[in-house]
Amino acid sequence: MDDKEAFQPQDYVQLTHPEWSKNATIYEVNLRQYTGEGTFDAFAKHLPRLKKMGIDILWLMPIHPIGEKNRKGSLGSYYSVKDYYGINPEFGTFDDFKELVRQIHALDMFVIIDWVANHSAWDNPLVQEHPEWYSKTAAGDFRPTPWYDWDDIIDFDYNHPGIRQYMTEAMKYWVKETDIDGFRCDVAGFVPLDFWENLRAELDQIKPVFMLAEWESRDLHRKAFDMTYAWSLWEKMVAVANDPSKTHILNEYLAHDVNTFPRNAYRMTFTDNHDKNSWEGNPENNFGEGLETCMVFAGIVNGMPLVYSGQEAGLNRSLAFFDKDLINWKDHPHALIYRKLFDLKHHNQALWNGTYGGTMIRINNDKPNQVISFSREKNGDKVIAIFNFSDQEVCTKLQSNCHIGVYSDTFTGIPKELYGDDLITLRPWGYLLLEEQK
Repeated sequence: MDDKEAFQPQDYVQLTHPEWSKNATIYEVNLRQYTGEGTFDAFAKHLPRLKKMGIDILWLMPIHPIGEKNRKGSLGSYYSVKDYYGINPEFGTFDDFKELVRQIHALDMFVIIDWVANHSAWDNPLVQEHPEWYSKTAAGDFRPTPWYDWDDIIDFDYNHPGIRQYMTEAMKYWVKETDIDGFRCDVAGFVPLDFWENLRAELDQIKPVFMLAEWESRDLHRKAFDMTYAWSLWEKMVAVANDPSKTHILNEYLAHDVNTFPRNAYRMTFTDNHDKNSWEGNPENNFGEGLETCMVFAGIVNGMPLVYSGQEAGLNRSLAFFDKDLINWKDHPHALIYRKLFDLKHHNQALWNGTYGGTMIRINNDKPNQVISFSREKNGDKVIAIFNFSDQEVCTKLQSNCHIGVYSDTFTGIPKELYGDDLITLRPWGYLLLEEQK
């Protein structure tokens, strides 16, 4: 390598994202709680509604049979897998699942399934067939993942080539036989990185797949995963919603996102998912009056927004994890908020994912302890976002002459012209999202 080549900038992300993911949104499906029947067929009736709301990728929580030994609750955890090649009979049959995939694709949507590579149920046949594939205690006994209360599962040991080959072949099977579009991988950071990188290469030989890691680490983006979790954004939004004096920590998140995270790495942004609920009785886990503001913020910052089952219906409690606990489906303003947000994301390139979209550029204002304002721009598309992260009405002055032009309010459609150094008044926990008119 000569000196000139050595000093050339290199892209950290070496994998190729599926083209269809460039402006995608994602939705987590909790099948057990979604309908009274809790089946693939019953869920399929919701597909047109989700398509209309602007959902592109459906992530199904694990669809495999659940272990019975040491089961938690009456129905057990999705994440205690008894058979990696099977279908949970709660949900239907293998053919039912293939039909669901077909219907999803017919609506130009995509589907990934949850995959639990780190551990299995105690009564998975692999325990008897290949006990050497499992991690052991000093006494030689099977063990759950250390330091956690996951007593219904036992850990695999990826020092054994056999479990690596088995898990790779099982995941290839689901792509080949059911035409799914990828996987969400549970506790991905607990499984060796070289396994994931080899797996991605093998899956991509079948079709371009989309891979989501339940983790927050840049190394997973290099050759293995399209997207990881923005846990740190969730934590900071909750902290600010409970104490607006901490608004500066959101600026810190944005600064690190722009300056330290790989430009073409997707981050999943959210206010809720199946294990980060906002209503667990702990005030520090509750967005309170700031929920709607944080929903919109998560939909506008760099990343792919996630909606969890029931959020669009105003779900205001945690769903039971090991027992039946139906979502109360009803019309709710959150559904319209998501619909307008996702319509903007789909047609405005400034909000697209990774290098398809625009970088967040801070717009300084005279109320930095309460208001966060920034722009994103790509290929002539531009949005300006202004958020009041406080429980007081705020009138702030944008300290910029770079955004003069005519815009429209995403949520009201009302035109707004910016002249430079504009005064913006926001209600408590208010926000203004503007799209430049061409």
